[in-house]
Amino acid sequence: MCGIAALVSFEERLPAEAIGRATRQLNHRGPDGSGQWMSSDQRVALGHTRLSIIDLSTGAQPIASEDEQLHIVVNGEFYDFESIRQDLEASGHRFRTRSDSEVALHLYEDMRTNCLKRLRGEFAFIIWDERNGELFAARDRFGIKPLFYSQVGGTLYLASEVKALFAAGVPAGWDHESAFQNLFLSVNQDRSLFQGIRQVPPGHYLVANQHSVRLQRYWDVDYPASNRTDRQRSEADWIEQIRFQLGEAIRMRMRADVPVGCYLSGGVDSSSVLGMASSFSPGNIAAFTIAFEGREFDESAVAERTAARIGADFHRVTVTNSDFAELFTEAVWNGEMVHYNAHGVARYALSRAVQRAGYKVVLAGEGADELFAGYDFSSAALASSDSSARVATWVGLLGRMLRPQSPHERLIFAVSPKLGNVCKLLGFPPALLEALAEKLTLLKSLLAADFVEAFPGRDPYAEFMAQFDRTATMSGREPVKQVLYLWMKSLFVNYVLAADRLDMAHAVEVRLPFLDHELFELTRMIPASLLAKGSIRKGLLRDAARPFLSDEVYRGWKQPFFAPPSTLQLQNPMYQLMQDVLRSNSLADVPFFDRKSVVGLLDRLPAMHPSARAAMDPLLFMMTSMCILQERYRL
Repeated sequence: MCGIAALVSFEERLPAEAIGRATRQLNHRGPDGSGQWMSSDQRVALGHTRLSIIDLSTGAQPIASEDEQLHIVVNGEFYDFESIRQDLEASGHRFRTRSDSEVALHLYEDMRTNCLKRLRGEFAFIIWDERNGELFAARDRFGIKPLFYSQVGGTLYLASEVKALFAAGVPAGWDHESAFQNLFLSVNQDRSLFQGIRQVPPGHYLVANQHSVRLQRYWDVDYPASNRTDRQRSEADWIEQIRFQLGEAIRMRMRADVPVGCYLSGGVDSSSVLGMASSFSPGNIAAFTIAFEGREFDESAVAERTAARIGADFHRVTVTNSDFAELFTEAVWNGEMVHYNAHGVARYALSRAVQRAGYKVVLAGEGADELFAGYDFSSAALASSDSSARVATWVGLLGRMLRPQSPHERLIFAVSPKLGNVCKLLGFPPALLEALAEKLTLLKSLLAADFVEAFPGRDPYAEFMAQFDRTATMSGREPVKQVLYLWMKSLFVNYVLAADRLDMAHAVEVRLPFLDHELFELTRMIPASLLAKGSIRKGLLRDAARPFLSDEVYRGWKQPFFAPPSTLQLQNPMYQLMQDVLRSNSLADVPFFDRKSVVGLLDRLPAMHPSARAAMDPLLFMMTSMCILQERYRL
């Protein structure tokens, strides 16, 4: 895993120092070396910082093709690259390194954009094609690895992180449209928080020349129509195929010239990965587990028993309430995103501990809930996908759409008619409707008047939905597949997978075997009726991984990863930090909030019941992280 940057000017020479500034801002991603290349006309520059994982001695980048007409920088890993290399060498290609990165360069030489069909893994890369005067940049299918870009005047900037773009010369400022979306958790996959800076979307590539900059999709999270799922395969066969494909995805991700560890929680996802990874490891594998103060949120005891059963070397990483406060600012700076809770700080602390233990690579369990519908929010859609109850379900859904609105529903409709329709369609219970209505009403009361006036009558959820060709991507799909599609195009990319920047802040590469596209191609065909399996979530995965799981984990209920709320106790250091930041001048500089209203909320917090105060956590974290971004990036 590495940091990459590129600058291309189609009008004038680039400042010689710009690529150097961008590259230095990425040193934390690649502390083992750095390299730069600039074209002879000084209009193209590539930068790379290296985290040495495969080919520790000869893998320096940028890498040039045999004729020096192509130059590449790569962030990420290409799996099964040895077989691709053999094919390329057999056809006459000569390699300069023994790294996996170089195969993309020679594939592009032969196949141009079709090279992506042969690449399997987590990656973002940039190629300058001198012969055709084009830049080609691509991002992996799920968006595991980041790739930001911006056009300023006649120059195109690309980098693994936004801070590198700022260092290269892109002006820093808020994207008010994107902030409007983030406030309401309706985040587009190609947006960033920053003015003029976009992301190459997952499963897309970018081609730029003197005439245009265009994006092209090469892969999508493409679910089949309801009548085209694989209903002929037996449950036993599904279990066997899932076990094989997941095992293959894990085996490939064990390939490294350095030790490989695992992140471990108390759940089935990471336990499955650790169990299978151990079967491919010649020695004991290291397992790293986060531990919190307070038993309610701490899964480390279960994780320790799992590690002992497998024979893994167990590392408990305890994060205290003081640690959250101490690390929050740096986590926000490195994450370049809004934080809605303390999860990001916990991940930042965990990757720091991995680095200190001498590891560069770990496997993790993210993606299992996306493949096997494990989230709470997918439950209603999963139930409505059950063919035995489909007629009754859809009659009930129609009835809910036609019934009069409750007071809480009317409050939600006032913010977003689109969200209101979704709430009615999925039959949200009164308690959830009440909580959602209260949060939306409170959020609106905290927004600055001029910011609200800039978006008159705007429905963030309707605008989020408008970006999709729903006929092509969702119509005719089982309801749960539609819900998962939308999730994977929004917060999953820009929040869950943004943990890459928290891990790479400490030069830790996290590999995600559940987000292997060949495994997805299998699981996408599973009928929703099999995904449900009564009240047991991810039953197929549990059975597939059964040989590697303890009875405790196999039979255990899913416990989402939750860091302890910071507002339960008034003496909590993180609560005090949020109070201090939100009462400071930093809030006044953020153009989205009304300072008087925010301070009024802060004044009311001590008198609230602890549970009601804890419910304010997401809002307080969001505002505090925006204050830190404002100050640290001088927006």
